[in-house]
Amino acid sequence: MTLGIVSAMHEELSAVLARVQARPVEWAGRTFWQGHWEGVPVVAVLSRIGKVAAATTVTTLLHRFDVTQVVMTGVAGGLAESVRMGDAVVANAFVQHDLDASPLFPRYEVPLYGLSRFGVDARLSDWLTQAAQAALAQPALASAVGELASHANDVAPRVHTGLVASGDRFVSSALESQALRRDLPEALAVEMEGAAMAQVCHDHGVPFAGVRLISDRADDTAHVDFMRFIRDVAAPASAAVMENLVRRLQ
Repeated sequence: MTLGIVSAMHEELSAVLARVQARPVEWAGRTFWQGHWEGVPVVAVLSRIGKVAAATTVTTLLHRFDVTQVVMTGVAGGLAESVRMGDAVVANAFVQHDLDASPLFPRYEVPLYGLSRFGVDARLSDWLTQAAQAALAQPALASAVGELASHANDVAPRVHTGLVASGDRFVSSALESQALRRDLPEALAVEMEGAAMAQVCHDHGVPFAGVRLISDRADDTAHVDFMRFIRDVAAPASAAVMENLVRRLQ
């Protein structure tokens, strides 16, 4: 069993690598870090940005490194009203919000698949949910979130499970966010890579799960303190989530 860890941000990958004994392997213009984490074989890599880059990264993980299960970690914008900065969303399915091949196919449906949503591995996602809950319970993370968002001073970060929307666009305006909530009311969060990774893993029959830390509300304030959130919250949280997951995989 080899676990593929795909991080969306350099800072998150660095936090993970600080806990892994790994060596770099250059392939397809990417650096893959191959090693062990508490005895579990792992390969960690930066996804790069967008669906095509993410699909290429995961395909290489599967074919070059014989990864048998893949976990994605990163940040996302919150869509559902209940999802707030500092919370985590563990996906139970992914949809490409910018895919529209109508009238040949229904909106969001991937041509020739008969699917608009790609699911995740139930057992791996359950472990990931438990790992995220344990990570967000750390007082240091709750404190860091509290300094960035006033609501978190009296409400601890929570873990949500639901639909995640992916698209090749950084959603950062209230109008875009409102349109997504109208068209995909079940979607909890929006990001740029997860649906592509889920589709690749679906094609290869490889278990896949994904978690995203909510950095903003995907609206006109989406740019505020983003890099501070990555440094102080997303990076340590991602490493903690992955560490907790590895312990469950043992």
